[in-house]
Amino acid sequence: MKNRTTVERKSARELVVTRTFDAPARIVFEAWTKPELFQKWWMPKSFGLTMISCEMDVRTGGSYRLVIRHAGGESTFHGKYVEVTPPGRLVWTNDEAGVEGPITTVTFEERDGKTLVVMSDLHPSKEALDAAIASGSTSGAAETFDQLAELVSASH
Repeated sequence: MKNRTTVERKSARELVVTRTFDAPARIVFEAWTKPELFQKWWMPKSFGLTMISCEMDVRTGGSYRLVIRHAGGESTFHGKYVEVTPPGRLVWTNDEAGVEGPITTVTFEERDGKTLVVMSDLHPSKEALDAAIASGSTSGAAETFDQLAELVSASH
């Protein structure tokens, strides 16, 4: 059976995306932490978005900055890495436009050469999560994780 991506609202403020990948945790973790790999899978291709810049200083206290081109122009996404524990856990802030954004936590749990990835976005309020869902910004998770699956399965 093909690995399936699940997207579930776990609480008023938390959205969780889960999937098992057919690759060791080290390989999957690298796809999240090496800019040259990250930019190959992070943007859902069907959305017509292009990542034109990807700067990542992946260490506790480090930062990231992504510039995305879309039909309306460009958007910048940035934040800080709160926790980096290879190859098991990443935690970062989403600080766009000076507004308090969600805190993203990703865990990588390896079992028998496969890796369970759980990505949780904890929003500052119910209204913030409602707005993210309404904007469509959360709707590309399955496609994005499909792209990650293709990348990591080719890497090992």
